[in-house]
Amino acid sequence: MLTKEKLERINALASKAKTTAGLTEEEKKEQKQLREEYLNNIRSSFKNQFKTMTVIDPAGNDVTPKKVRDLQERNRQH
Repeated sequence: MLTKEKLERINALASKAKTTAGLTEEEKKEQKQLREEYLNNIRSSFKNQFKTMTVIDPAGNDVTPKKVRDLQERNRQH
């Protein structure tokens, strides 16, 4: 999870980028790195949700997609 300070910095850089002054090259690199870290965090969180997901149809049958079951199986092996 990203710290509150990093999220605030992402927002500060985004706000500054919208101004006429814009961002310096160093700030652009920092923004890119922070955004990538943020996206990796979101992807990881989303993947973890899939690891515990089960899909049940109205008849009560487990219809969890094979891709999800495979991911869950790989997770159990580690």
